Amino acid sequence: MANKLSKHEAVESADIPVAVRETPAPKGRGWWKLILISCAGLGFGGLSMLATIFLLSNQSTTIGNFATPSPTGSVSESSPSPTADSLLGHLPYKEAPASDLQPLASDPQIRLRTNAALSFDAMVQAAQSQGVLLVPLSGYRSVAEQQQLFFAVKAERAQLATKRAEVSAPPGYSEHHTGYAIDIGDGRLPATNLSQDFARTEAFQWLQQNAPRFSFELSFPPGNPQGISYEPWHWRFVGDIHSLETFYKSQQRTR
Repeated sequence: MANKLSKHEAVESADIPVAVRETPAPKGRGWWKLILISCAGLGFGGLSMLATIFLLSNQSTTIGNFATPSPTGSVSESSPSPTADSLLGHLPYKEAPASDLQPLASDPQIRLRTNAALSFDAMVQAAQSQGVLLVPLSGYRSVAEQQQLFFAVKAERAQLATKRAEVSAPPGYSEHHTGYAIDIGDGRLPATNLSQDFARTEAFQWLQQNAPRFSFELSFPPGNPQGISYEPWHWRFVGDIHSLETFYKSQQRTR
């Protein structure tokens, strides 16, 4: 209605059709009975219609919220979401079995799971054919190796655990344990190794455009949900069902 009504007037107006309110009531008992019956019918019908609309709108909102979850999995800036399973923002991972680890053709000292190693070697060759030198820096690491990397360097640099965890996972919580993660450098700019400056190299630009074709993706982009510092050098293989489950089932625990 164009004009606001008092609560009492609004209730009465809802029960009386506009046409009836604006037209003089006919005389006679028969007409009065007909009007009363019509008003009552319209009143209950109106209330039923309002109730139906209210229920449908609530149902629609619920379905809409369920069908369109918040895009927390995108590379958008968001705050860390620690869970009971995580430690300083890092998720737990099991060590890959030695039987499934294979040395890289480009550096036999570095090992990855078989499928990841084959895919990485193919990616190195593809990049080299375009004049880009991808250099493997670190692949599979055991829990014992991660122990040294985390605590020894932390002590050497006099870092707090929270500060150290921004760039290195505690033992038992590194993607490198899985045999699917690898640190990559630019063979022409070794000074950028394990540095955010790597993001400005030709190798990184090539990876951004081509790594998905070889089933590699950036683990910790800017604003990642785990709150880990941006690591443009750290990539992981997600080219089979086990690797996909390893990382994406773990990610769901942070949301």
